[in-house]
Amino acid sequence: MVIQTALTAALGIRVPIVQGFTYEIHLNSLLLIGHASFSTRVGLPKLVAAVSNAGGLGILTGLTQPTPEALRQAIRDTRKMTSKPFGVNLTFLPSINPPPYADFAQVIIDEGIKVCETAGGPSAAPIIQMMRKANVYVIHKCTSIRHAHSAVKIGANMLSIDGFECAGHPGEDDIGGVVLLARAAQTLKVPFIASGGFANGRGVCLICFCFCFMVMDSIMTALYLMGSIQLAGAIALGAAGVNMGTAFMVTDEAEIHQNIKLEMIKADERNTIHIFRTLKNTARVYKNDVAMEVVKIERRPGGCEFKDIAHVGTPFLPPEPFLFGTYSDIYYPPNQLVSGARGKKVYEEGDLNAGVWTCGISVGLLTKIQSCESFIRECERDAEEIIRGMAQMINPPSKL
Repeated sequence: MVIQTALTAALGIRVPIVQGFTYEIHLNSLLLIGHASFSTRVGLPKLVAAVSNAGGLGILTGLTQPTPEALRQAIRDTRKMTSKPFGVNLTFLPSINPPPYADFAQVIIDEGIKVCETAGGPSAAPIIQMMRKANVYVIHKCTSIRHAHSAVKIGANMLSIDGFECAGHPGEDDIGGVVLLARAAQTLKVPFIASGGFANGRGVCLICFCFCFMVMDSIMTALYLMGSIQLAGAIALGAAGVNMGTAFMVTDEAEIHQNIKLEMIKADERNTIHIFRTLKNTARVYKNDVAMEVVKIERRPGGCEFKDIAHVGTPFLPPEPFLFGTYSDIYYPPNQLVSGARGKKVYEEGDLNAGVWTCGISVGLLTKIQSCESFIRECERDAEEIIRGMAQMINPPSKL
């Protein structure tokens, strides 16, 4: 069965699965907003190429690279490993010393990248418009319907709707994916993909069935249509695909330490926790010692401020900024609980408690480490088997 949706048609990919890894812990401060290092070791050329070669859409995380020219090289390195479409992410965060977003964007355009995933607030608007003028297809990440409508107004072609289950920042509204996605289908006039809680082919089917049920008169009709006009027709009524991040962390090609992958496949859905809840910057991370300490500080009598858990004030600058590391190194000195340097240690050395590291609830669905090719093929088989099985549960309506 070939799964055809607005996503596969627009981007020229075979499977409606996007590899999403962008994660920014942004401190909601007028003085400082920086990056954690979720994307540092994950959205890199090796994995991106593997996802695209398997039929999905790989996404390079742009600000993982220390300079625009480094991003250019990463794009070229990826192209050496795949001839398939892949995209680049740019996340826009207010900062007293922001990255040169326009320069990063120009590299994306110059290198002929046709898909850019964006995230962030109003500061993304000029870059989105710049991308659109260059015929780059823009997928903007949103955690609420009101933000989705704003993204459409500034030019996004497609939206990634991130539910409460997602890794990283789920927003502050605490709306679960089922309701959020149903609202998206009710109100949005552009295609969207679903993000948060997806780690196998069953998630693809869930989207399909939920939206058929919502739009059509009965689930009986929805199931009948699935059997007669394929998943393509049904999924087009709702999400055009899924965005998976946590699931790709345990693939062979993800360049993170094996200890992290082994820990993740042992975990269940209770092994994540929210930090920064009291600071209105909620972030879902793996429940380790550092994350628990952050929450403990937040919950103490009188609460806490950002400076109690992360550097706030004059940016911490390494001796030679941008010549090594990532933008996260600029903003967080290593002795802070929430530190880009500490997050790097998690991924590079496999120390589970070295720092905070992002993880979605879907970690509870992960059971093995496998290649991107094997994982994506498995998702396809799951979706096909479930659709065919459910279509057999009823008989087609009588023509009499």
